[in-house]
Amino acid sequence: MANLFEPPRYIAVEGPIRVGKSTLCQVIAETLHAQRITEPERNPFLRSFYDGERGAAFQAQFAFLIARYEQLGSLDVKRNPNKTYVADYIFEKDKLFACLNLGDAELEVYNRYYELFRQNVPTPDLVIYLQATPEVLKKRLKKKNAPGEKAISDDYLEEVIKAYEHFFFHYTSSDLLIVNTSEIDFVERSEDLQALLRRVSEPIRGTQYFLPLGPDEQSARV
Repeated sequence: MANLFEPPRYIAVEGPIRVGKSTLCQVIAETLHAQRITEPERNPFLRSFYDGERGAAFQAQFAFLIARYEQLGSLDVKRNPNKTYVADYIFEKDKLFACLNLGDAELEVYNRYYELFRQNVPTPDLVIYLQATPEVLKKRLKKKNAPGEKAISDDYLEEVIKAYEHFFFHYTSSDLLIVNTSEIDFVERSEDLQALLRRVSEPIRGTQYFLPLGPDEQSARV
């Protein structure tokens, strides 16, 4: 009998800061011998945005939009059927943050370019959405203590978490695996990582949840 399960060739990992995107993305890419796509980080307007300078939010957001479009728009998934890609973000992330950071007039201008760019960016076959409680992410931020993240307030972090939850509650563009990382740790416990890798290697259709319960993981469908 023919194998009806075709593994995803374009996987994206998403979620708020310090939820474990980069770690999981790297491991999946290594496991699948895939090309890893790391989100553009260099942004000349980011420091001004963190410092609260007037107009810096629009400048920083537009710079990210262009960088993300240039990176993802260059992927030729259809012409490389034997190649697998693993990205640590999806293009829609840009608009999610634009809605948080921009005023109405700025957002109106931004949306005109976003919609134009979105038409030329491929959609992942599978998105893995990592979530965690605000308390867990605050602890991870404090533990990491990265210089560029010290300006992130608790209120802003909670707004980001809510925006992600709302976005993925309505997400239907591709197959989706939702993983709550509040009780699991890909960095400290390899068994958590291996359990998730096993789940990703199995068919995922529509929206599904990965619910690890202690040493035994469980997956529930909706």
